Amino acid sequence: MGTGFRILPDLAVRTLGGSVVWATDESFAERQNLILARPPTFDADSFGHRGKVYDGWETRRRRAPGNDAAIVRLAAPGIIHGIVIDTSWFKGNFPPEASVEAACVDGYPSVDELLDATWHPMLGRTAIEGDAENAFQVTSRSRWTHVRLSIYPDGGVARLRVHGEVIPDPVRLEIGTVDLAAVENGGRVIACSDRFYGSPNNLISPGLARAPGDGWETARRRDAGNDWVSVQLAGEGRVRLAELDTSYFLYNAPGWATLRGRGSGDWAELLPHTRLQPDTRHQFLLDEAPPAIEVRLDIYPDGGLARLRLFGELTDAGRRDVRLRWSAAAP
Repeated sequence: MGTGFRILPDLAVRTLGGSVVWATDESFAERQNLILARPPTFDADSFGHRGKVYDGWETRRRRAPGNDAAIVRLAAPGIIHGIVIDTSWFKGNFPPEASVEAACVDGYPSVDELLDATWHPMLGRTAIEGDAENAFQVTSRSRWTHVRLSIYPDGGVARLRVHGEVIPDPVRLEIGTVDLAAVENGGRVIACSDRFYGSPNNLISPGLARAPGDGWETARRRDAGNDWVSVQLAGEGRVRLAELDTSYFLYNAPGWATLRGRGSGDWAELLPHTRLQPDTRHQFLLDEAPPAIEVRLDIYPDGGLARLRLFGELTDAGRRDVRLRWSAAAP
């Protein structure tokens, strides 16, 4: 089971916009815990009226045939590259087997409509271990909007991670100026120099950061180099405004930053070597930036950023590419 897919965004996570819209049962622990961003925790002394309090989704003991299941709405339509069924801290009450299916349902379907939808297998019924991160690679290359986790017959799962890439709806990107780097629009981190304190995917996540842990922070450099991250945009576009947000980074923000973009040719400067301030949302107008499909942010020498926003419009070539990706990934 390859686990390289785990560098991709979790399309199910609550902070990106995922939601657990249905479950057969949540007697012992709520279904929404499945998609919390933070790692699961355990408190040996935590008990409630219904028994031990677990940080996850836990169903009652079944006394009849059948199995339990939960449906998760993904934050955006996307191709699933891998799934993690995390049973951390569930040792005597984890499900011995699980499966995952996916569906593509446009719009805002009701639970009844989802239950009647056509579901496609992503992971067949498979044995899983307790108190472990059970990781599975997925080979599907179609876009999906929902996943259904089934456990056999019952028990507890701490987290469900659905790693993949967003396939943006062309209609949403052709309305004018959008954040071409945003993960929900199809932006994707493709490389970075360091991810010691935080995932670079946080840089292009929705909303404002609420703590340093919501951003990307590198280790302290002890050499003459600098840290960097490279983002593939939703499609080829012209970036008009860049936002470099150092919110919550008071004593560990980068001192300076640059932006470069690359389309079909060489790298071009978008933002020259510019001083940054701690705990500040910096906005820079980019005059006549050339078309780019990839943007590289260099920070000097190291430190942390909360968000990176790159507002602009798709080029004609970018619009054609987004439409092609959307149609090619149709289920």
